[in-house]
Amino acid sequence: MVAAPAYAQAGDASISPSATYTSTTDSIRSSSHQNDKDRRPYAHFVGGALGGMSSAVLTAPLEVLKTRLQSTFYQDHLSALRTAKGIPHPSQMNLARASVLHITETMQILGAIPKVEGWRALFKGLGPNLIGVVPARAINFWAYGNGKRLYSETFFQGQESTYVHMLAAATAGIITGTATNPIWVVKTRLQLDKQNASGAGQGRQYLNAWDCLVKTIRHEGIRGLYRGLSASYLGVSESTLQWVLYERAKASLARRQALLDASNREPNLWDKTVQWTGKLTAAGGAKFVAALITYPHEVVRTRLRQAPVDASGRMKYHGLLNCLTTVYKEEGMAALYGGLVPHMLRVVPSAAIMFGVYEGVLWGLGESAAV
Repeated sequence: MVAAPAYAQAGDASISPSATYTSTTDSIRSSSHQNDKDRRPYAHFVGGALGGMSSAVLTAPLEVLKTRLQSTFYQDHLSALRTAKGIPHPSQMNLARASVLHITETMQILGAIPKVEGWRALFKGLGPNLIGVVPARAINFWAYGNGKRLYSETFFQGQESTYVHMLAAATAGIITGTATNPIWVVKTRLQLDKQNASGAGQGRQYLNAWDCLVKTIRHEGIRGLYRGLSASYLGVSESTLQWVLYERAKASLARRQALLDASNREPNLWDKTVQWTGKLTAAGGAKFVAALITYPHEVVRTRLRQAPVDASGRMKYHGLLNCLTTVYKEEGMAALYGGLVPHMLRVVPSAAIMFGVYEGVLWGLGESAAV
C-alpha cells in the first residue's frame, strides 16, 4: 500500500502542500549536485543546434521578408510608392493607421517576392542562414546551460536566481555574437543583393556566399566581416531578457505543477493544456516581450551590415549611435520598427519551436536544464 503524504497522516495540518513542494525541490536539487558525474554538457550544444536548424527552415520566408523591410533599398522603394499614391509618411499618421499601412505593405511584399522572383527567393540566404544559425544556437545554448551552472556554483552556492540567468545569458550572447558575426554579414548581404526578375542574374553584386566573403575582405578588410558587431552586442539585451522571462515562466509552471501534485486533485482540461503547452507558450511569450522592447537594434544591425554609401560614395553610417540617430532623423521613428510585423510572425513561433526541440533533446539525452 502506498503511504499517504506526510501532512495527511495523523491529521497534521501544519505541513502544507507548499512545504511538500519546497522539500521536493530541495531533494531534487540535492540529487542533482550528487550526480555531477552524470551530467552531459554536450546535450545543450546538440539541443541548441537541432532547435536552431528546425526553426530556421520553417520560418525562412519570414526572415527574408523581415530583412528586406529593414533595408534602405526597400524603405526607399516603399517611400516612392507612397508618394506616387499620395499616401503620407507613416510618421504623419496616427498609430492605428500607420500600423495598418505597415501590415498592408508587408503582405504586399510577401506576395510579390514569389511572383517576381520565384518561390526560391523566399529561401534566399537559407544556406548561409543555416551555417550561421546551427553553430550560433549550439554555442548560445551550450554557453548558457553550462554558464548557468558555473555561475550558480561559483557565486550563488549552487542556487538558481535571476542574477544567475542574467549573467549566463549575457555571457552566452557575447560569445555567440563574436564567433558568428562574419556569417551574419554574408547572409545579410546576400539577402539584400539585387536580383534580376528574369533570372539572368544581371545586376547582382555577389555570385554566392564565398564570392561575398572574398569581396568583403578584399574591399573592406577583416573589419568588414565585423560590421554590426556593436549592434549585436546591443542585442545581448534581448537574449538576456528572453532567457530571464523564460526561466521565470518555467519556475512558475513548476510551482503550479508541484501544488497540483500535492493536492491529489484530478487534473482538469485546463491543467492538461498547461502541462502540454506551458513551456511552448513561455518561450514564445518571452521572445515576444523581449523583441518588442529591443527591436530597433535589429534595424540598426541590418543597416550596418548592409554598409550603404551616400551620394559621394562614402559609408553612410559610422558606428552604432550614428546609424541610430541618422535613421531617426531622416526616416522617423517608424523606420526603427521597419519589418516588425514579419519579425514577430517569425521569432515568436521560431522561439517556441527552438526551445521545444532544445528541451526535448535534453530530456532524450537524460540531461537536466536546471543547475
